[in-house]
Amino acid sequence: MAGLARSIVAAALLLWTTTLGLAADRVVIVLDASGSMWAQIDGKPKLEIARESLRTVLQSVPADKEIGFMAYGHREKGSCEDIELIVPPQAGSAAAVSTAADRLKFIGKTPLTSAVRQAAEALKYTEDKATVILITDGLETCKGDPCALGKELRAAGVDFTVNVVGFGLTADEGKQVACLADNTGGKYIQASDEKALQDALVETIAAAPAPAPEPAPAPQPAATPEKPEFNFMPAVVLAEGGDPVSDGNSWEIYKAKSDGTRGDYVATEYGALKGNLEPGDYTVVARLGEASTEQKLTVEAGQVYKPLFVLDGGTLIIHPRPSEGADVADGAAVVIAYPGVDMPATYYGDTKVVLPAGDQKVTVRIGQGEVTETIPLAAGKVVDKDIVVGVGHVVANAYYTAGGDKADGSGIGFKVFKARKKIDGTRQEVAYAYGPDSKFDLPPDDYVLTATVDLAVVEQPFSVKAGEHQDVKIAVNAGVLAITAPGASKIEIFDAKKDIDGNRKSLGYAFDEKYQAALPAGDYAVVSEKLDNSSKESTVTIKAGERAELTVQ
Repeated sequence: MAGLARSIVAAALLLWTTTLGLAADRVVIVLDASGSMWAQIDGKPKLEIARESLRTVLQSVPADKEIGFMAYGHREKGSCEDIELIVPPQAGSAAAVSTAADRLKFIGKTPLTSAVRQAAEALKYTEDKATVILITDGLETCKGDPCALGKELRAAGVDFTVNVVGFGLTADEGKQVACLADNTGGKYIQASDEKALQDALVETIAAAPAPAPEPAPAPQPAATPEKPEFNFMPAVVLAEGGDPVSDGNSWEIYKAKSDGTRGDYVATEYGALKGNLEPGDYTVVARLGEASTEQKLTVEAGQVYKPLFVLDGGTLIIHPRPSEGADVADGAAVVIAYPGVDMPATYYGDTKVVLPAGDQKVTVRIGQGEVTETIPLAAGKVVDKDIVVGVGHVVANAYYTAGGDKADGSGIGFKVFKARKKIDGTRQEVAYAYGPDSKFDLPPDDYVLTATVDLAVVEQPFSVKAGEHQDVKIAVNAGVLAITAPGASKIEIFDAKKDIDGNRKSLGYAFDEKYQAALPAGDYAVVSEKLDNSSKESTVTIKAGERAELTVQ
């Protein structure tokens, strides 16, 4: 941990003396203190990683930088109003911010949109230049719209920016909060582990405003040749003899230990790099997508270094389709197990990624359909491939009667089972969904669809063919019963017919004076109970496709 801390301080000092990052004079850090921060990364709770990373990075911040600290979800469970500005933006507040973070409880929800708005208002963003830094491990859970907020604050602010650090978010989840940064001209940084989080905090919190340019010096008489403007200008290619890459790639620079391994972190740069390194030994890592390579470099004063990095990687483009000739499925999961990876990466929809050369194991999932292919990929090559999962698309709806009204209330549910029964007589459940127009993507097979509308349950067989789009309509042969029982504490519906023991089957109940539910056509008994244990009973006949209203008193 001490080595990691030294690397963060070294990186921060480098950022203060260069123009690597541009940050506003006044900053409010907004920390996600929701219950999800108890989840672990590499055996360590995310909240502890966040606390330690903040403490380390804030040690390198100059005392005159004005920093505030806000948290949400740290005082109440289930509250969307639990947002607090704990440390107002002020100079010399770094220690107070660290202390506040250490004392937080992590128990609540994620009202990140409201928190960012309040942080902006605390900075008087309509009057002064301001930056909010949001650190979150989850998505908005309080019905806020972070994308719309970003546009609103950018339009109203003097020079307002939000930088977002997605801690442990997936790529798909990151897209849902990255718009908050994009719409204010800020940065979205994905941080999947402790080191990545610390790097992100260095880039967003410890970065300083670029110094104002000094007046140009007066012309000097010709002198000895000046030292080069840059002494480090690396290039990276996918394969030997390929064209240099200058977009989407990154450079990680570390000090090198005496044994040649990586030492303290120095900086991360992107794209075509022209920079300066102090004399010494370094380890430089070049990355593009999932491909990477590293080199050792010894820098001497007055020398220029232009090393070439060969990634030995290729580009894989996957178009996941539900059937031959169908459009790409945007929600399809594309899992790629590339050479050397322990945990395969997951992408969604059309996927384009640079990978180490070799055999790529690609699994595509669309709904309940799944297919896996092994695709060879050579260095410097592009493989552009459709992967067809072979599913049919089903839209399920329930109707009170055949050709009658469609059921569109809240008590509608569907389950899909394999038609073939197991040896014990049960069927394998395949998928489920709720509400009208429920959608399923299913492999070709014979199935049974069970539809539930309140207290009415009906099943219907159907078959699926790849590429086929079908509407499955189930008539539940039911009507709606609306019961009113003034003064009742409970209303219960029974089957009118008694069993051999004289008991009637209870079908449904509500602790209220009113109760409405769909029921199969037939005869029923309705009992209302009051708090004094007195009861009243009435009978009713339900007709399919019709509404019956009953008052019990």
